[in-house]
Amino acid sequence: LQDLIRINTTNPPGNELPAAKYLAGVLDREGIHSAIYENTPGRGFLVARLSSSPVPDPSRALLLLGHLDVVGVDRKKWNVDPFGGVIQGGYLYGRGAIDDKSMTIANLAVFVALKRSGVRLNRDVILLAEGDEESGGTAGMTFAVDKHWDKIAAGYALNEGGRVVVKGGKVQYVGVQTSEKVMVNVDVIATGTSGHSSLPRKDNAVAHLAAAIAKIATYEAPVQMNSVTRAYFEGLAPVEDEDTGKWMRALESPDRADHAARWISNASPVWNAMLRDTVAPTMLEAGIRQNVVPSEARGVLNIRLLPGNMLDPLLAKLGQLVNDRQIRFQVEPGAGEPAPSSSLTSDLYSSITRVAGREFPGAPVLPQMSTGATDSAPLRMRNVQAYGLLPFPLTEDDLLRRHSDNERIPLDSFRKGIEFLYEIVSDFALAK
Repeated sequence: LQDLIRINTTNPPGNELPAAKYLAGVLDREGIHSAIYENTPGRGFLVARLSSSPVPDPSRALLLLGHLDVVGVDRKKWNVDPFGGVIQGGYLYGRGAIDDKSMTIANLAVFVALKRSGVRLNRDVILLAEGDEESGGTAGMTFAVDKHWDKIAAGYALNEGGRVVVKGGKVQYVGVQTSEKVMVNVDVIATGTSGHSSLPRKDNAVAHLAAAIAKIATYEAPVQMNSVTRAYFEGLAPVEDEDTGKWMRALESPDRADHAARWISNASPVWNAMLRDTVAPTMLEAGIRQNVVPSEARGVLNIRLLPGNMLDPLLAKLGQLVNDRQIRFQVEPGAGEPAPSSSLTSDLYSSITRVAGREFPGAPVLPQMSTGATDSAPLRMRNVQAYGLLPFPLTEDDLLRRHSDNERIPLDSFRKGIEFLYEIVSDFALAK
């Protein structure tokens, strides 16, 4: 994991190929053949397979996947080199320590352990290390699925997206991602009259954009529960503190649901995002000089839709809220597609539940809807039973460091997560 973190795969540009070649070297030393498929110069994915029989059955195969690219960093805000793989105070620091190089290495460790043990498999196990997850997946998972499906075809998959939540020093619950929200980026475009800044006008595009963004930032979509979030909150209520559990149970009460949703939304930004569509202004762009009023100003809204919800009604609501003829919305290309939820009754989900009960006694296994996007969605579109399971026991504080400053993973949690993942794969893929 230290070595992989030290390979800078910030996306853009990605540069995942050196990381894929590093993994290939590890596999080569273990006598495991792997192949790298290059999409564009410096970008591609690695795949390797442990076969169970001469004639593989893709419908039974298990795909272990993780992505190699990471988001950027503001080095000034880090206490250590974000690409140094620094170990300090029982933690390994670095960009990708949680998202998602730890998962990639855990998959690699499990894959190597299976090979070393010489166990007989009841299904093929496939290792996939891909890229471009942080920028939509065009050069990563989309490329792998569209161009090389025969190399990764599987009936089941384990990926990032879940969580093993530590609270009060012990594992509170194991969250298994079975669905995820759908990401759409929308440009907010304000137009006006350009001219000299010494002659200000009321149709200033920057002022109109600022006013529109301020209104949008206050908007809160209505609460909507689905089967996954309902099961999540029902299962979490008994292990939460008394007050929180009371409000979670009240979500199903017609006369208390609205008040309960407000309380839960205020208690956690994650819970808030699980209950509704969300709209987050993320970028602003305007102007060419300090003394020139621009004719156009732009902002970007990162929208996350609940599965099954359509974008048009939400944009219509935002248009009514802004109520400004100088403002228009433009949907950016590359929007996500809603994928079906993975089953809660599959053999793999049963293995996860069974092993979690042994590894973390008393901690319930809960289906979870990710508020962010993962590479499981295109797999679910191909009828793969894909589950998100970040197997490392982590506190909320460490989980919130993903995409933030001083990302880190506790060494003990990293080791425990690898053991947990190995037990799940063994339970599911070893011949009985």
